[in-house]
Amino acid sequence: MTNLMFIKVLKMIMILGITLIIIGVFLHFSPAVQAMGVSGILLSAFFVAFGMILSLPTKIYLTFLLMKNESEKH
Repeated sequence: MTNLMFIKVLKMIMILGITLIIIGVFLHFSPAVQAMGVSGILLSAFFVAFGMILSLPTKIYLTFLLMKNESEKH
């Protein structure tokens, strides 16, 4: 897998993570999920937590990759 392909995959994972966070926040304020009680809270928390797990490490890796490329240019 080339470096550009790897970066594209990481960006897609990051976008998926951010999307899951948005879905989790939307579910948290949804009347149907609020009617579910604790199960609804756990469902929305799962979406937010899994979205964070997907989005944060990819951002850190892409930042390190950018820093490495900038240092190689100088």
